[in-house]
This record gives sequence, C-alpha cells and structure tokens, in this order.
Amino acid sequence: MQVTLMIVAVLHVLPAVFWAGTTFMLARTAGAGAEQLAIPQMGAAAVTVIAGVALWVVLHLDGSGTMERVLAVGAGCAIVAAGLQALSLPAVWRLRTAASEADAAASRGRIAIAQRVAAGLLAVAVVCMAVSRYV
Repeated sequence: MQVTLMIVAVLHVLPAVFWAGTTFMLARTAGAGAEQLAIPQMGAAAVTVIAGVALWVVLHLDGSGTMERVLAVGAGCAIVAAGLQALSLPAVWRLRTAASEADAAASRGRIAIAQRVAAGLLAVAVVCMAVSRYV
C-alpha cells in the first residue's frame, strides 16, 4: 500500500508543479507561448486532479476535520482554475489561426485573463496543500 500511495502522490505533485509553473509563466507573459503549452497544461491538470481524488479517497474520505476542509478549499480552487483554463482553449485555437494582429491580440487578452485568474487560484491551492497538515 505504501508504494502505491507514493506513486499516486508523485503522480499528483509532479504534474501539479508543471501545471502551476506554466500557469504562472503564462500569466506573467500575457499568454505568450500558450499555443505550445495549453494542451500539455490541461493534461497535467487532469492528471493532478485525478491523482488528487485518488489520494482523497485513500487518505481523507472519512475525515471531516480542519485539514480536510483546507484541502477541499485548495482542491476547489484547482478545479475552478482548470475549468477557466479549459474555457480559454478556444482562444488558443483562434490564436493559432488568427488572420490579423487584432484577432491575435484579442485572443491573447482572453488567454492572459484566464491564466492570471487561474494563477491566483492555483497559488491558493498550493498554499492550502502546503499548510493543511499544520492547521
């Protein structure tokens, strides 16, 4: 059981680092590079959430303490962030096929807003995961 738990934890943490890192970078650069990173970012988000659900089921399903509430807030923020990023995917597709600079700028603006909001939500999620054990 311990080895399985470690594997699932790694499958949660490593893609989460990539997801959060690319989100912070795309937020900072106003979406520059989103064409290359959007799909890997969404894949990392999916693996992170699925592994997080597995960890919750194994470690916290019966718990209703402060730790679980803090983790739930973090998980909720992460899921909302993933949803916002998924909603920005059409802007990424439009950016790839933009006929004019104005179209590209509009798409980049939508992507930047989604990434900036997602970055804030993921920052909350990371803090919740980091402090949940100590509250």
